[in-house]
Amino acid sequence: MPSGAIPFETFAAVDVRAGTIVAAEPFPEARKPAYRLKVDLGPLGVLRSSAQITDHYSQEELVGRQVLAVVNLGEKRIAGFTSQCLVLGLDAPGGGVILVQPERPVDNGTRLY
Repeated sequence: MPSGAIPFETFAAVDVRAGTIVAAEPFPEARKPAYRLKVDLGPLGVLRSSAQITDHYSQEELVGRQVLAVVNLGEKRIAGFTSQCLVLGLDAPGGGVILVQPERPVDNGTRLY
């Protein structure tokens, strides 16, 4: 059983959108291994994100990959880098994070319901 029920309105307030990673570079200043990402979210523009996904992804295989990201959490400073969205992932068996992505391609900026 999931812990702590929340009102549906709380969930509905979280704005999750599809986007395509257009750039991925190392983020050596981060405390844990991470990449600095640029994610094209269509009409919302290109937003930056820090993502601890180095266990399962190389920079090269990230570019062009469609992902889901929360876009309305505000900005967060991480080791001198401003993260503007939160790319979503799941704990992977054995450690690391696996990205959440649409089953099929959708337009960048498409909202998750």
